[in-house]
Amino acid sequence: MTVIILLITAIVRIEKSICPVAVNQAIYYSRTDVNKTISGIISEYLEENRYTYNDFAVVLYDSEKKVASVETLSYNINKVQSELSLEINEEFSEASGGAIEIPLGTLMNSYLLAGKGPVIRLRVCPARDAEVKLTSTFENAGINQTKHRISAVITTEINSSIPLYSFSTKTSYEFLIAENIIVGEIPQLYMN
Repeated sequence: MTVIILLITAIVRIEKSICPVAVNQAIYYSRTDVNKTISGIISEYLEENRYTYNDFAVVLYDSEKKVASVETLSYNINKVQSELSLEINEEFSEASGGAIEIPLGTLMNSYLLAGKGPVIRLRVCPARDAEVKLTSTFENAGINQTKHRISAVITTEINSSIPLYSFSTKTSYEFLIAENIIVGEIPQLYMN
């Protein structure tokens, strides 16, 4: 009976030391995998479409040739948001996950044994969802100059599991879609 109690106590202690390290490694793997997938999709999408600033916004001038306002082209913005969202989520649904290899010394959360020992493979099964939002920002770029940036902000929710554990993490990625320097006084009106 004492042997069984000692064995159970040892298993519980080992499990408590392994769990946080395994989950951290799985979160790192999931984020890296998501980042690689999203970067690839964004890169391909931008290569195919070759968008410029004029595809998303128009700078309007008054009769004195001064900047009057900046008008965004909402159709193109909504089109890009929906296309990117569809492509990313479609790729996520086709992905099946993968395995991470963690040396036993690292799992034991020991600085002395980190990276040493036999490798243990853990299968990570992520369930991912992405939300794409195009954002528009104005920044001061010098005297009478304004930088207008249009970026895609992709927020992903990752729910993953490894044997006996599950975890959830959220990450955001930002990609520049278009940028323009507007020379002249800062527009007083921004129409979206």
